[in-house]
Amino acid sequence: MLEMSNQNMTITVEQQINKIHHYEITLNIYTERLANLTKRVEVMEMGGLSYTELDFELVKLEIREMEALVLQLKSSMNGTNVQVEALYLEMRNLSIMVSQLEVYDKNNVMVIRREIAALKKRLEDCEKNQTMKPTPHLPQSTCQHGYIMNISKPFVVQLNYLGSGYMYGGWGRDSLPGANQDVQWVAPLNPDGRILESIRIYPSFNDILLYKNSIDLPLSVLINNRWNHTLGGQGAGVIVYNNNLYYNCYNSRDMCRTNLNNGVYQRKTLPNAVFNNRYSYSGVSYQDMDFASDEKGLWVIYSTEASAGKIVVGKVNVATLTVEKSWTTTQKKTEVTNAFMMCGVLYATRSVNKKTEEIFYMFDTKTGKGEQISFMMEKMSEKVQSLSYNANEHKLYMYSDAYLVHYDVIFKP
Repeated sequence: MLEMSNQNMTITVEQQINKIHHYEITLNIYTERLANLTKRVEVMEMGGLSYTELDFELVKLEIREMEALVLQLKSSMNGTNVQVEALYLEMRNLSIMVSQLEVYDKNNVMVIRREIAALKKRLEDCEKNQTMKPTPHLPQSTCQHGYIMNISKPFVVQLNYLGSGYMYGGWGRDSLPGANQDVQWVAPLNPDGRILESIRIYPSFNDILLYKNSIDLPLSVLINNRWNHTLGGQGAGVIVYNNNLYYNCYNSRDMCRTNLNNGVYQRKTLPNAVFNNRYSYSGVSYQDMDFASDEKGLWVIYSTEASAGKIVVGKVNVATLTVEKSWTTTQKKTEVTNAFMMCGVLYATRSVNKKTEEIFYMFDTKTGKGEQISFMMEKMSEKVQSLSYNANEHKLYMYSDAYLVHYDVIFKP
């Protein structure tokens, strides 16, 4: 019995010696991997290399794998081991260090530096645009200047409040000369690019930046869980003039007007005007009727069957909501991206490429003549859903692929 017991003990001791030998080999491997990881983390800490987010994820994954192996080693030993415990503690410290480095890594600093550089570039561009202005003391809301001389770089204000899915719409300030310029309005169309159901009013520019303190004015009504668009609009040719929203009435050739204060609604037929996407702008649906304003009043840009799709400019009498006089141009509306009025002159744009828009045509209602011109506008996005001029600020307001953008206009003396 003693011999058998001795033999069993010998076998057990040999098994434990083999285990210890295996643990020593494993610990040596872990120690080498830990030393390699430590060197890599030290390099990251010193900022010697440019690591990406993926590099951090790989390092963290490797640390987690080693932690799991160390825990497995601890459990298999059925007890504590000073060397294994030290190894585990070192692994935890290394994991914490990598997490801290990730927060303050070199790449994030470089990203911030790039953003600062971009901001500096925009400031330099603003300074250049300011120095380009030949008439800094030009009276607002007057035509004591020449034609357009240049357009500034775009200033992107905000994504519209409904999000990137609402690609079509219009925005701006009240364009009546002398009107309150604190108030901002945004009118996104439904995702179908046709129906205008409501307009949102912001008391100030800061409010539109923060999406706060807004007031919604519904144009369509919900009846028996179904939308009735009889009072609603269609197309992005909307504008606010003298605290009234002007737009194309839904599914008609009527001009609509809704007072933003009391909601009073009026409509009048625009004789012979085509509608329902008959002659809309290029790349924009249902903008058959485009309202515009300038120093001389309110206008409507449209087409008729008689004009064969050429642009017709109508001067709107705001007292009677009728067109008192109209001019037929030589420019087809379907070849134009968008248009606006300025001192009684129609300006039409077209797309050059995804980043550039060209003001290529002008028609002066005073002379009744049109001509080809060329002024380039930088775009932040490919499509231009609406473009309108504000005489109070000498700015162009653009709604472009769900974003609110504006430009400064520089005139000839």
